[in-house]
Amino acid sequence: MKKLILLLLVVSCAQELPVVETVEKESFQQLMKKDYPLIDVRTPQEFSGGHIKNAVNIDFNAPSFKDQISELDREQPFLIYCAAGGRSAKAASLMNSMGFKKVYELKGGFRDW
Repeated sequence: MKKLILLLLVVSCAQELPVVETVEKESFQQLMKKDYPLIDVRTPQEFSGGHIKNAVNIDFNAPSFKDQISELDREQPFLIYCAAGGRSAKAASLMNSMGFKKVYELKGGFRDW
């Protein structure tokens, strides 16, 4: 009986880490040092006007966005950003629903970079 109570206590106290975390610029920069893939979900025009070094552009508004994202390794943590945070939040939510294990979103997007 004591083992059952202990097991229930441990299970009830266990908390899953969130799949999507919105992080400040400084934390994002630290995560970049881990060489996680970096995705810019802005349009190609926005991307060509400036982007974070080593970012790959996958346009959230493109009809092929979901197909492109579905080809990525869901076990791999990803860093994502957009212009101000709206599209990257939607992209992160989509990635969460597709079974990605961890997505870090840049708070404030490229504008706050």
